[in-house]
Amino acid sequence: MDEIARLLACEDIRAVKARYFRGVDTADSELVRGILAEDCVLDYRGCCTDPATKRDFFPAMNIVMRGSAGWSSTGLRAMGIVSVHHSHNGEIEVSSATMAHAIWSMTDRLFMPPGKDYAVMTGYGYYHETYEKIGGAWKVKTLRIERLRVEAQ
Repeated sequence: MDEIARLLACEDIRAVKARYFRGVDTADSELVRGILAEDCVLDYRGCCTDPATKRDFFPAMNIVMRGSAGWSSTGLRAMGIVSVHHSHNGEIEVSSATMAHAIWSMTDRLFMPPGKDYAVMTGYGYYHETYEKIGGAWKVKTLRIERLRVEAQ
């Protein structure tokens, strides 16, 4: 793969990640499903657990989702939760014309409805992802979240 092709792949993957977060935060299931590989594996276990205290602020999120067809953005919205995600500093390694790996530093905030134990959960950490180019488009193949800190107020 030449340098121009590698750089174009990196830019395409950055756009995929941006669409993922926009789809999650706007509860746009079709948008998210459109950037996931049909046989994706998304591992959200521990995604709301603070590693220092071991407190899990949102146990319902401890799931492994297999396959893009299973994605639904209605869960958080139905509970009255608003999410806001920001990713930063994508480290993208393109290993071939059809495979890539990325690590994204990120911050997310979940704004809870009135009456919950806390109003806002803020998490910091990294998304570890693999991507596959399928039918000319980069898709998320695997996803795992590594937390550095989770706090609630």
